[in-house]
Amino acid sequence: MGNETMQRGLPERPRPSAGGRVTPLGRKHRKSARNGNSVEDIRGMSRSLAIIEHLAIRPGRVVDVTNEMGLPWATVHRIITHLTKADFLRRDNETKRYEIGPALWFTGATYMANHRVLRAAMPYLHKAEQIKGIAVQLAERIRDQAVAIYSAQPYATDIAKAQYGYHFPLHCGSKGRVLLAYEEPEFVEDYLRRPLEKLTEFTVTEPAELRRELQKIRQNGYSVTVADVQPFTGSVAAPIRDASDRVVACLCFIARKTLIQNDRLREELLEHLLHAAHLASMDLGWRPARLEGRKVRRSHRRS
Repeated sequence: MGNETMQRGLPERPRPSAGGRVTPLGRKHRKSARNGNSVEDIRGMSRSLAIIEHLAIRPGRVVDVTNEMGLPWATVHRIITHLTKADFLRRDNETKRYEIGPALWFTGATYMANHRVLRAAMPYLHKAEQIKGIAVQLAERIRDQAVAIYSAQPYATDIAKAQYGYHFPLHCGSKGRVLLAYEEPEFVEDYLRRPLEKLTEFTVTEPAELRRELQKIRQNGYSVTVADVQPFTGSVAAPIRDASDRVVACLCFIARKTLIQNDRLREELLEHLLHAAHLASMDLGWRPARLEGRKVRRSHRRS
């Protein structure tokens, strides 16, 4: 997406043909369901969705998916072939790896075109883009990943992996930690029980230390991390709330770690960040009065 807005003029959805209506074929399908075929259909659909999600995070060959997901080669090959023919996946002829295809991009574009949080945050994202030296992101949680649904860095030295579409585990980077910090306690504990990936030597993976960091984020209202996603970058992030005070996304600034480690520059970034996140939240119906009496303390950390 970069510094461009999403195209909203999506094609009109075609009307279903007569063949798509409920006919005796539908009754035949329900009869086969009683014979147990529906169980196989659901299992096949679940595997297809799991393979799509796996390849969205880690593009690979059929053998890679087979080994990483523990599924039979023939099953993976059949599903990937069908998905590729339908343009849900595509194959890179040079690397032989399968990745997300244009049909899924079309589906995702529909989601983005109607994204209420993105629409509310857009004016403040554009304003933040004028700050030199940073990449600006809007991110939301999708399962156990922090996914950038908007990213731009017009005045920054190109920061690798800060472009639109990159995503990282929730315990990595300021945006992931903000999204994790405000989730339900049950979700947080379930997440911390898993094996946690270490992206750099500074990535925190100890559950006890992460719990302390998440508590600090809830107290301060923002997160600062340095070199835990990439050795040469750091970031700051703050939550965006809706009318129910629920955290629905976060605003994130990514920069070279030398900028984040500079006390004065970091303070200036935090002022811009919190102001923009505050205004976007208000446009979604959130009111600061809901947090009256809660003192927000500033503390800085390096990870």
